[in-house]
Amino acid sequence: MSSTGIVVPYWADVKKDDLTYFSKLAEDLGYHSIWVPEMWGRDAFSLISHMASVTEKIKLATGIISIYSRSPALIAQSAATMDEYCGGRLILGLGISSVYLNEYWHGTKFERPIRRTLECVEIIRTILAGKRADYDGEIFRLRNFRLLFEPLRSEIPIYIASMGPKNIELTSQIADGWIPYLCPVSLINERKEMFTSGGREITLAPFLPAMVSDDRRESREIVREFVALYVCSMGDYYHKLVSSYGFGEEADRAKKLWRDNRAEAVKSISDELIDLVSVSGSPDEARERLGTFADNSDLPILMFPYNASREQTAFAMEALAP
Repeated sequence: MSSTGIVVPYWADVKKDDLTYFSKLAEDLGYHSIWVPEMWGRDAFSLISHMASVTEKIKLATGIISIYSRSPALIAQSAATMDEYCGGRLILGLGISSVYLNEYWHGTKFERPIRRTLECVEIIRTILAGKRADYDGEIFRLRNFRLLFEPLRSEIPIYIASMGPKNIELTSQIADGWIPYLCPVSLINERKEMFTSGGREITLAPFLPAMVSDDRRESREIVREFVALYVCSMGDYYHKLVSSYGFGEEADRAKKLWRDNRAEAVKSISDELIDLVSVSGSPDEARERLGTFADNSDLPILMFPYNASREQTAFAMEALAP
């Protein structure tokens, strides 16, 4: 099986002791990397700083931070600082996030996402290389600055979360890795051609909702609720995405029910959709499903739902460990 990563459990009440425990557990179990989301909770770099202090070898990654939440220069500063402090273990995961998060939380206009991604990556790479940032872009213009210190690594891997055709095309041209989410194996293989045609080596790293239990039904219900959250309440994007897989009717029904009857909305998410985009079920069943994703990508990344307990998450990590 290829390498496997995990997304750090993103509970609203996550404690420092939780981060310590799960970081050490992931390292002891042989996981490749720990990915830290951001959204509107705790910021990613602060959590990575703590995890760097309690681990030695496992790679640490932002998974993901929005390119609208910070200037490219600040992203580069943060990445260079964190890479130095964790001994060259950082992976920088970037994405455009969503119109809702960017405009309603960060107060930034969700404009020209493809162009902004390109310029951000170009600026970040220039700064990390220790060069002077004189940049004339269509969005960003920088003058006569460079980092006050020499980055530990002049090239930090940059992975981009993208799903739309234009964004994937850009990812294939400028990124070191691609992060799709709620993406079936068939679509990964379909998009794979875009990443191999240019002759560049790009790591395919799909984020996979995942839960394992001896009680098969329990684990699948946890994942079902998690998938429903994205389909129903994360704007229109994921609703349109799963609809494009042929699940439009159930996605419409779930979204319509979400506000007034969440339990019924969750029930609207079918077993067929769960099987398509997640790793869940009994230990044997989940390992087989993970194997299918691993055979068709380079670095499957397990995303344990926020609605799973500490004990359930630890059990799943152990059951799916490399």
